[in-house]
Amino acid sequence: MLEIRDCENYDVAKALILEYSKIKGAESCFITLDKELADLEEFYKGGAILIGYENEKTIATIAIKNIDGNSCEAKRLYIKPEYRGKGYARFLMNEMLNKSRKLGFSEVTFTTKPEVMSVGYGLYQRMGFEETSTKDGVASMRMAL
Repeated sequence: MLEIRDCENYDVAKALILEYSKIKGAESCFITLDKELADLEEFYKGGAILIGYENEKTIATIAIKNIDGNSCEAKRLYIKPEYRGKGYARFLMNEMLNKSRKLGFSEVTFTTKPEVMSVGYGLYQRMGFEETSTKDGVASMRMAL
């Protein structure tokens, strides 16, 4: 069973994000990675980083970046490969949406690469996210809260 908690240890979040950054084909998703990792707390100020645990082992993450007080961007949805296929991505997405609402956001946006992350892309569509544009293989999506 997956348990989601607010990030209390930024080293844990940093390790998961670094692991995620090594996914082949996802390199363009990490344009601001150095800036982000240099100060996760500041980068996600006004938002949140959520960490997923299974039996107290860190296995997943998703982050919420404050864009303008009304909109936020979901970032860094990652589940360690050996824990995939258990429905955890949907659970993480729902927790991120709930947390975004609690933080007062009215819209969630994000970008993804459908050709690299086709399973995630399909999940986002099934959850009601709408694609707003596609450029260079990167889809921008949004959902009103």
